[in-house]
Amino acid sequence: MAKPEISVVIPCLNEEKTMAICIEKSIRAFKIMKVRGEVVVSDNGSTDKSAEIAKKSGARVVFEEKKGYGNAYRKGISEAKGKYIVMGDADNTYDFLEMPKFVALLKEGNEFVIGTRLKGRIMPRAMPPLHRYVGNPFLSWVLNKLFHTKISDAHCGMRAFTKESYEKLNLRTAGMEFASEMIVNAALKKLKIKEVPITYYPREGETKLRSFKDGWRHLRFMLLYSPDYVFSIPGVILFCWGMIIQIAIMVFDVGIGHAKLGPITMLGGAMMSIIGYQIFTFGMFAKNFMIQNKFLKETNLIRTIANHVDLEKGIIAGLLMVLIGMLINARIIIKWISSGYGELGLSEIKYAIFALAIFIFGVQTIFSSFLMSTLRMDFHK
Repeated sequence: MAKPEISVVIPCLNEEKTMAICIEKSIRAFKIMKVRGEVVVSDNGSTDKSAEIAKKSGARVVFEEKKGYGNAYRKGISEAKGKYIVMGDADNTYDFLEMPKFVALLKEGNEFVIGTRLKGRIMPRAMPPLHRYVGNPFLSWVLNKLFHTKISDAHCGMRAFTKESYEKLNLRTAGMEFASEMIVNAALKKLKIKEVPITYYPREGETKLRSFKDGWRHLRFMLLYSPDYVFSIPGVILFCWGMIIQIAIMVFDVGIGHAKLGPITMLGGAMMSIIGYQIFTFGMFAKNFMIQNKFLKETNLIRTIANHVDLEKGIIAGLLMVLIGMLINARIIIKWISSGYGELGLSEIKYAIFALAIFIFGVQTIFSSFLMSTLRMDFHK
């Protein structure tokens, strides 16, 4: 028997009321396009007659015991045989008769097509105002900023892609964040992405979406996939501002109005730079971990750093910073002893604070170098 050209994959958890109509619309769409198609229903533990209805309606039913939206989809897509995959929910909120628009865009050379409800038509009571005007636009904005996409409706569940493109995405998440992971990886893999306006209908039956919990899961996933924005950029900003404050107070007579900035402000700058340096190193650890586990692709910058900065160089750099800090403080201690253990001058206190920060940078660098080397170890060689 010839393979189907299109596979419609529908996840299912107790959708007996709407399952048949979704399958019927999919089959009608195949006839309209005059192509061979199949409907794969991925049952995720339904306790009603969903699976039975799906089989009677002409679908092929596969079963995924592990709970979760992502698990159900990954199982269904892995079982799909078509060159083109169309995915959509089983609650009749998406009209599978709109499938030809998605497939046509794939045949034009696009690799990933996503529907947009916000640029299409949302029927009355189909989407709560909180989702329509706050949650969806905000999460889509975050996605676009972090991953340089131009998607208006990042959480539209009706999508289409080629089987070949899907296999490049290496999707792993089990829950609702699967929807975000798919777009993020499509952007990172530089797939040709296209949007198509669609109509969104009211759901029949009880919704399984938990607004705040599922919204947080999507946001959390995007942030975890963005070590530069979460760690590296904030870390560099904090470090630089902290160093500027310290050096300015130590070298110049800095003041704000009639108040002069002294050791207390400088101590705040030292804390800022130390925290910033630590956050930046956390970013390096996170990025390296994600590259090692193939969540992110290694960039030229990371490759250059890895090739030229090793454990030994990190230890040497750290020891040099520790030594500089110790020498500055040793000079201050000698001056203090020679003055008969009197009170330190303002200048000495400032230099002592700066030296302490340099000393801490050195210790952080030494142990960060060990941790980075541990993360980069290849136990399979």
